[in-house]
Amino acid sequence: MTKILSGFLALFFLLSSLLFNTGCKNKESGRHYGGMTVNVIAYKSRRQHISEKISLVGNMAANEYVKIQSEIDGIVESIGFEEGQNVKKGRVLFRVDEKKLKASLAQAQANLKLSQASTARYKALIESRVVSRQEYEQAIATLEVHDATVKLTEAQLNDATIVAPFDGVMGARSVSEGQFVTKGTSLTSIINQNPMKAEFNVPERYLSRVNLGQEIEITVAAYPEKIFTGKVFFVDPQIDELTRSALVKARVPNPDGTLRRGMFANLNLIVDIQNNAIIIPETAMMLKGDEVSVFTVDNEEKVHLKKIEVGLRFDGMIQILSGLREAEVVVTEGHQKLHEGVKVTMKFQEETEKR
Repeated sequence: MTKILSGFLALFFLLSSLLFNTGCKNKESGRHYGGMTVNVIAYKSRRQHISEKISLVGNMAANEYVKIQSEIDGIVESIGFEEGQNVKKGRVLFRVDEKKLKASLAQAQANLKLSQASTARYKALIESRVVSRQEYEQAIATLEVHDATVKLTEAQLNDATIVAPFDGVMGARSVSEGQFVTKGTSLTSIINQNPMKAEFNVPERYLSRVNLGQEIEITVAAYPEKIFTGKVFFVDPQIDELTRSALVKARVPNPDGTLRRGMFANLNLIVDIQNNAIIIPETAMMLKGDEVSVFTVDNEEKVHLKKIEVGLRFDGMIQILSGLREAEVVVTEGHQKLHEGVKVTMKFQEETEKR
């Protein structure tokens, strides 16, 4: 009986010892997840030039744009351009009823010459009292009428020759040679599209951050992958009382004519540039109240919780104002299983993005 009791006690102590050791191992494995490291995605902080941008929408306008209209009634005698052609300032575009006007001008000049001779003769005769003062004054009035007729016909002849007001590209023409047009008839259009003007409205609260010469970035639906750049040259001194915004214009180089008048534009107004800022992905951040923190990874591949201060946010990245150094490794995915001192196995974010 004593041997049985002794054996039972020995078995009891053995089991107790095993249970104690197992409990210790379980506690340890609870801290290290069964002695295995935690898989995480990591990112090495780096320096980069970044900019703060205000996203806006606007329209593309031509540098210069004019609708060409007839200033007289008459027949289109000639057209001096092709649609879509580049023309220089002063090029003759249309001639309207020029032959008739030239004939009218010659007649008016002949009448003026005759009136000038007649008036000179009357002036000599009035001094000898052969003609009356009234007849002399009538001759002067006739001379003035003929002089005015000449000037009016010259002006009409000048209007009959329509020239390009500036260098540009011709639009579609709406008349043909031989067609009768009236004053005000639209003939064509001309556009100067290099540079273009981006026109957009900036909310009142941002106006203190808008300056002449400030850079903008533009994208249009026709070329979604291409970014056009320009500079602000005009800020309206008045605020629209309905929209509480001000009109802003920027010049955008357009040497190849890619941008077109009337295009809808998405714009980024660059209001601040930070040089050599430390950046990390937004996914590395953990928020707790007003505090922002990240898990960093040391040389032994163990994690540590660090508080940080953040600045600008852009394209899924954030600027670090304090709390991190350049090239410091942070965890961007896998935070849920982490706490101070846990060892990790890392894959860097750049490597996963390449796949």
